Amino acid sequence: MKKSAASPAPHLFGEVLAPFQRAMELIHPHLYSVEERIRQQSHFFDPAVEGYISYVASKGGKRLRPTLALLAGGTTGPITASHVDLAVILELIHIATLVHDDIIDGAEVRRDQPTANAKWGNALSVLLGDCLFSHALRLSTHFSNQEISRKIAAASAEVCSGEIIQTQRRFDLKLSIADYYRIIEMKTAALFAVACELGALINEASSETIETLRKFGHRLGIAYQIYDDCLDLVGDEVQAGKTLGTDLRKGKFTLPVLLMLCQKSGENQQAIPPILDEGTVDIDAIVRMVGASAAVQVASQIGLRWVAEAKECLVHIPQNQYVLALDAVACHLQTMFTPLGSIQSPK
Repeated sequence: MKKSAASPAPHLFGEVLAPFQRAMELIHPHLYSVEERIRQQSHFFDPAVEGYISYVASKGGKRLRPTLALLAGGTTGPITASHVDLAVILELIHIATLVHDDIIDGAEVRRDQPTANAKWGNALSVLLGDCLFSHALRLSTHFSNQEISRKIAAASAEVCSGEIIQTQRRFDLKLSIADYYRIIEMKTAALFAVACELGALINEASSETIETLRKFGHRLGIAYQIYDDCLDLVGDEVQAGKTLGTDLRKGKFTLPVLLMLCQKSGENQQAIPPILDEGTVDIDAIVRMVGASAAVQVASQIGLRWVAEAKECLVHIPQNQYVLALDAVACHLQTMFTPLGSIQSPK
């Protein structure tokens, strides 16, 4: 598809701040190549399947993982066709997880469009997600360095394992904060980390630089998931159209909820059990308790510490405009956390 010169660059997290916009301009042509390549992937499937792939792959999105892969490549050398390949593969894996997530959660709308399961049912959608996973892994075998495809496969397995554990632990009052971190490290941080790691590996950066960028992605991924989990509880106040308590309705106990549960359990052992009744969550009761405990504010401060730790990683990498761009991505996430620290959950 031919792009207009005036077309805006894809962006992350909401309104684009000036430093972040400048950072995105560095990879603007590469991101559009990623978008075009993602749209083209449906042509590699049987004509009977092509339309389904095209539907789920063309919805757009934040393209966080491609952005990190491209910027990590720029920090260590030229951004090459292999970096675009990596970005496409990681985004296809992410899309596959979203297709499966929507089935598990019974979601009917994503990005203002019906989900695959809402349009075609769960059975077809499960297979559609499987097709995307297998296609992404097939594409990964084209790298001459087999370590890249092995790491992509390992990260994919990590993501799926994290989703399994999260589903297994729904409505589980024994879920600890350590358990929560284990889940988000697997289901979210794994792809963030491998995007940064492989962006550097493709350019044959030093092992120290590769590991440092992996740590940056890992920490940023944790911070991003904490932000998203906080947003679920105060979303109506900071993001129009955000449904309050979505995770709670699915039985997912995220960091703000766990912080509140820890506090209430210490104060009164009888305060928690009435909230749950055979797996049915009293959403309003938990949201009120979270608001009264200031757990969202505490969780947002924890998220900000993870962002700070991610930014600290970049100090140890030779500075160039792409390193500064990665820092701008982290700084932008910091700005998104800021309002969460002052907003109370609805009473």
